[in-house]
Amino acid sequence: MPEPTRNTDMKKTWILALGLAGTLWACSESSSDTLPRSTDFTGPVFTQGAEGPAVRSDGVLFSLNFEKSGTVGQVDDKGNVSLFLQLPGDSHGNGTRFDSKGNMLIADQPGHRILKVDANTKDVSVYAEFGGPNEPNDIAIMDNDIIFVADPFFQAGTGRLWRVLTDGTVKLMDEELDAVNGIEVSPDNRTLYVNTTNTRKLLAYDLDENGNLSNKRLLLTFPDYALDGMRCDEDGHLWIARWEKGTVVYVSPNGLIIKEVRTTGKRPSNVAFGGKDGKTLFITEQERGVIEQFRVDVPGRNFKLSQQRQ
Repeated sequence: MPEPTRNTDMKKTWILALGLAGTLWACSESSSDTLPRSTDFTGPVFTQGAEGPAVRSDGVLFSLNFEKSGTVGQVDDKGNVSLFLQLPGDSHGNGTRFDSKGNMLIADQPGHRILKVDANTKDVSVYAEFGGPNEPNDIAIMDNDIIFVADPFFQAGTGRLWRVLTDGTVKLMDEELDAVNGIEVSPDNRTLYVNTTNTRKLLAYDLDENGNLSNKRLLLTFPDYALDGMRCDEDGHLWIARWEKGTVVYVSPNGLIIKEVRTTGKRPSNVAFGGKDGKTLFITEQERGVIEQFRVDVPGRNFKLSQQRQ
């Protein structure tokens, strides 16, 4: 696909200028103690590969690599974690999502595939497979269960973007990418967001109901620190984990930085909305192997949808 287009009209130039100002503000604020902070929700029971938080429609939180690699942990509302599932063989999960039927989809990095965990039996099957040396890293899902997979090759600094239809059909959507990482669909299912780790770009694509992409564009470039997992709230704003910076940044759909929240550890890897009202943001933190949390003003994108599906 072509390189991201840049807006040149006066209004959009003004928006980008504000975005740069917001970036500079956020960087200066992040070096101080004035940022709000998250708190621990669990103890240090995850590995340094703590990843893939996801909340099922009944409100139960799950996260990957509990106590050892290749596991799925289940977290109760008090922050107690128990083993939900051991993945088969050498599988190691990274990103996780739930489809409309309650099946858990897991990006299996060493297996170069997406695994599906049956909602009723917990049986594990292969949902989609990808070729090459890359490692499927994170998953985004549309309301109609079409998924997108961020597939980085960190050593080479390159990445690919895949689409998987509900029948398991796989299509390469973009291979002209840096090392992609976080990925998310907007609440109206009309925009796909992707970020890159090494070059710290936040990209957007227009999205149609069949999962076709167009109008690839650059929304924001961060001056430092890696980008990792991200999620949308109901208003379409993004919360993005800043690995090694120790923050989660709040960004508007137009790429304006609004604020940041500091995490206790320096390696937040991914985020998920949950809690009774969908206004708790859970963060997997790899430095200490915990899940942290803080409260937000707007519920997560999937909260209303999850309530409807119960």
